Amino acid sequence: MKRIIEANDISFSYGKGDRILADVSFEVYERDFIGLIGPNGGGKTTLLKMILGLLRPDAGEITVFDSTGSEARKHIGYVPQYSKIDLDYPISVLEVVLSGFLGKKRLGSRYTREEKVRAEEALEDMRLLELKHRAIGELSGGQRQRVMIARALVRNPKLLLLDEPTNNVDVESGKNLYELLSELNKKMAIILVSHDVDVVSRHVKRVFCLNKRLVCSDACDIEAKDINENMVQIRHRPECIIHEGE
Repeated sequence: MKRIIEANDISFSYGKGDRILADVSFEVYERDFIGLIGPNGGGKTTLLKMILGLLRPDAGEITVFDSTGSEARKHIGYVPQYSKIDLDYPISVLEVVLSGFLGKKRLGSRYTREEKVRAEEALEDMRLLELKHRAIGELSGGQRQRVMIARALVRNPKLLLLDEPTNNVDVESGKNLYELLSELNKKMAIILVSHDVDVVSRHVKRVFCLNKRLVCSDACDIEAKDINENMVQIRHRPECIIHEGE
């Protein structure tokens, strides 16, 4: 597998405060599926922003798609933890997904036929095509989350970053979402932030446990003993280990 992210001893702090990340090193490969877990304030969202090129490390280096800056962002789809949508605003599902192209378009320009086709393909990937003309405010929480993922997919990313995608989503919707992500993983790498360790461990290929420092585990059977200010304690069967780069 080709390596798409390499981080070597990166550290970061906001201003003169305590370090949020301390000597963090890891690698991510094509079609990796990584569950990023750890306590609140452990640095998970900060690490995603560093992958996106929105933050630069105070020490160490992170390379994403052979770039050390924001150039790699064109290859990344990102769904933040809190996607702000005015549910009373009269905008359709398709229009929300099309807005994923706005970053590369001139102000006032129209969407091309190719962009509309791609938006419909992304909705089809999320099993929402039949709702494309529905107002976004009419959808359930789980459906809206899938719309935001479709929005992140329209530019055909090679890496999808998801920050707590099952927050405020019922159990059944969360299960369906993980199944859809497993399908997407056949085409792209995924890094998923979650506190739901039990569910995540059934779907991801590797787990990154982050609390300022990072512990990587290649395991298919993970049990969270405790998520607190120390670290996520994990257990895995030796026969489940996936060797680096496989």
